[in-house]
Amino acid sequence: QVQLVESGGGLVQPGGSLRLSCAASGLTLDYYAIGWFRQAPGKEREGVSSISTSGGPVYYADSVKGRFTISRDNAKNTAYLQMNSLKPEDTAVYYCAAGSTLSISGDHYSYWGQGTQVTVSS
Repeated sequence: QVQLVESGGGLVQPGGSLRLSCAASGLTLDYYAIGWFRQAPGKEREGVSSISTSGGPVYYADSVKGRFTISRDNAKNTAYLQMNSLKPEDTAVYYCAAGSTLSISGDHYSYWGQGTQVTVSS
């Protein structure tokens, strides 16, 4: 059974940091591109960042560029999203996904986690 499990979300003040983790079981992440997505209440899902199988090419949405860093540790079958300088507009449920193509379109991802809530508020 394939599972992606996100963790690391929570409540943080503006300007703070969080590190999200995405732990995979039932599949070998080495063979998959990883994407991070988010969805705020009343808004469409947004592609935040993605990373290739090798960890080389990466993509960031303009809204997070310079503040978020995506990474992966294939030996641990885990991917990460380091989020710095958080803003209230970053508040959303964050999802990780595994797919065959480096993309920020959710259509290219086959496996999804259940999501973790990130709330940025003072």
